[in-house]
Amino acid sequence: MQNSQIILGIDPGTLVMGYGVICVNASKIELLEMDVVKLSAKKDNYERLSIIHRQVQALIGKYRPHQFAIEAPFFGKNVQSMLKLGRAQGVAIAVAMQSNIPVTEYSPRKIKQSITGNGNADKNQVWEMLQRIANINDTPKYFDASDALAVAICHHFQLSSPFKKKSSPVKKTKKISWEQFVHHNPGRVSGKEEVVKQKVDFNFWLVQDCCRVVV
Repeated sequence: MQNSQIILGIDPGTLVMGYGVICVNASKIELLEMDVVKLSAKKDNYERLSIIHRQVQALIGKYRPHQFAIEAPFFGKNVQSMLKLGRAQGVAIAVAMQSNIPVTEYSPRKIKQSITGNGNADKNQVWEMLQRIANINDTPKYFDASDALAVAICHHFQLSSPFKKKSSPVKKTKKISWEQFVHHNPGRVSGKEEVVKQKVDFNFWLVQDCCRVVV
């Protein structure tokens, strides 16, 4: 289990929050837990956010995930729904960041594309593929749970993708002035370029002079 990686996937919601925890060892995906957190509509928004905070914190404490993946809000919803959903997502992300766990966000379309190969797949199609991928026989009571599992597995696929490129460090280049460039490259500067440079210098001086007048 030393080389295994645990990923926590979250499907944020204001009434139901889905979560899925997987353990990946080489190419084998093991489902550790998949369920939902029900948030009563009778409670106010801030109390529900507090519950989300405690539940995500408890999951992190229990499984010690190495990665945290979450589904991004769907922009087709109305403004009020987007605001509430964004808050729920933000609280879950904040808990992961507080625990120094890398956070990655995926759009619903990206998740469906990663799991089924079709960005427009419905929830049943996604679940059928998840059953094959993770060798699951049970059927979840809520699709919010399977959506969260899809987020976690999607993240695993992105991490293990052979097309993922490592970012190379950017080399810092030493800045030189125009005068230094002209001095070291006399043959590369034409008279026309020098005139343009003089015009730019004059315009820059003019702007500075105007600024002094305004001040």
